[in-house]
This record gives sequence, C-alpha cells and structure tokens, in this order.
Amino acid sequence: MTTQFIDIAQRAAADGQITAEELLALRREGWGDGIITRAEAEALFALNNSLSERSNEWCDFFVEAIGEFVLNAAPPRLQCSLEEAGWLIGQIDHDGVVESIVELETMVRIIERAENVPDRLKNYVLDQIEREVLTGTGPTRCGGALSATHISSAECRIIRRVIFASGGHGPAAVSRFEAELLFRLKDETLAEENAPEWDDLFIDGVANYLKGFTLQNAQVSHERKLELEAFVADNSVSVGRFMGRVAREAPQVANHFGKVFGKKQGAGTGTDYTALAIAGEAITDYESEWLEKMIDADGEVDDLESRLIARLAAEV
Repeated sequence: MTTQFIDIAQRAAADGQITAEELLALRREGWGDGIITRAEAEALFALNNSLSERSNEWCDFFVEAIGEFVLNAAPPRLQCSLEEAGWLIGQIDHDGVVESIVELETMVRIIERAENVPDRLKNYVLDQIEREVLTGTGPTRCGGALSATHISSAECRIIRRVIFASGGHGPAAVSRFEAELLFRLKDETLAEENAPEWDDLFIDGVANYLKGFTLQNAQVSHERKLELEAFVADNSVSVGRFMGRVAREAPQVANHFGKVFGKKQGAGTGTDYTALAIAGEAITDYESEWLEKMIDADGEVDDLESRLIARLAAEV
C-alpha cells in the first residue's frame, strides 16, 4: 500500500493542489491495511507544505492520519513516545514556524486523544500560542497575517483544549506551568481588545490550578504502559497454570487470597477520593504565596485579578 499511497501524494504535491479523487484514493490506500506508516506520514507532510489551499476535507484527513500514525502505529496505543514527539515537531518546525492551522490542530488533537504525551510536545504547542499572541502572527491569525497583539477566539479555544486535555500536563487539570502562561498572556494583553472568551478562560484556568487536584498516577508513562501491556500479553506456562488453579479452586479463592495477600480491607480504608477532592479545594500556603507573587509582578491588581480573587473567595 505504501508505494501507491506515496505516488498519489507526490503527484498531488507536484500540482500544488489535491483533488477530491486523489483525497479519496489516499483514504483508500491509507486505511487499506489499517495503519499509517512513517513514510506515508512524511509524504502527507510534504503534500501539506506544497498546497496553496487546504480544504476542510483535506484538513480532516491530515489530522486523522497523522494522529493515527503518532498514537497507534507502534505499541502502546494512544501513547506518544518522546521519539515520536520529536519526529512530529521536526516535521512541523522544519522552517522554524508552524505554517498552517492544520498542523496546529494536528498537535492539539493528539494531546486530546492521547492518554499521555511528552512534556516536550505539550510545551511546544503552548509556546506556539504564546508566540502568536505576542507577535501577532501565526496560523491562528488568518494564515500568518500581521495583526494587533491580542488573544483571539481561536487561541482561546486552543488553549482551553490543551490545558484541559487528557494528555495535557494533568488530565482535566491545569498545571502551574499553564497557570503561569495564562498570567503572562494576561499581563501582555491587558490593554488590548481580547476575545470575549478570554476572561473566563483566565479565571477558570488559574482557579482550577489553585483548587483542583490530580493523582500522581493519573497518567501512565509510555514506558510503564509498555510494561503493563507486556504483562497482560504474557502467555507463559506459569501465568496460565496459576490462573487455571484459581479457576479450579474457585470456592476456596477467598480463603486462599486472605491468607496469601492479607485480609480484605474494609470499606473506607482505600483511597478516599472525596477527601482528596476536598483537600484539593483548599488553597495551601504555597499556592497563596504563588498567587500573591503573580499578582504583585506588575505592581497592581487589575480587573481580571480582582475577579479571580472574588471567585476564589466565593468558593471558600
């Protein structure tokens, strides 16, 4: 499949445009064997770089295909390794910039779909958004056209998706790194006409960092996921014999496990997630000092900071 796929992509790249028939052919060839190879993924990047216009249909296919390669071409599924993250950034950042919105969307969708991705990719995406806001150029600015320094609706949507993504710094939780990014963006654009969504994004994001909680094992690393999958796939005689014995001695399982592994813990002796959530709601001395430092950085309390403080006080 790879040869035909690459031939179609190269012919379209030579034309600088892709027809509906060529896109359909790429879909047939790409999904024909159920996987996207690295050679095919690189051919898609070369084609995307050559296109003068990118239709919605092309963007959907590109995002889907590159995401499938990064997350599922090699085990474990839904994991992005450091090597894969480096490859992806290299394909996108070959000329020092993210050229198209489809490339940015590809990275965001990978972070959303993944169980976890390396910090290098998470930080790269957020760095791109910060650069676009501060320079007024980039794929969220109408293909890179210069505009005033401000936070656009497109940037608000992307920031919210990334900081609350399952593969972000914390699944559905804002990290200190991300909260400090929100403060930097606020300070740089305070006098600008930002998108209406920005105020709620800033307050929601910082409040989540201060009052949310995450478990240390909420995300499984790429290496640990490989270990777990290898264990599950282990069909050795010893594992089979043990499970067979468990099945044969089902009536006595509770007694045997009680002797070998200890008595069953009573209800309430395990992890109390409600207590953890309540503890997370409390703002610690460290978090209070951090917030005070961030607010004092520019020597004044602005409107957004006042609204954040009011929000935190109301939730106590």
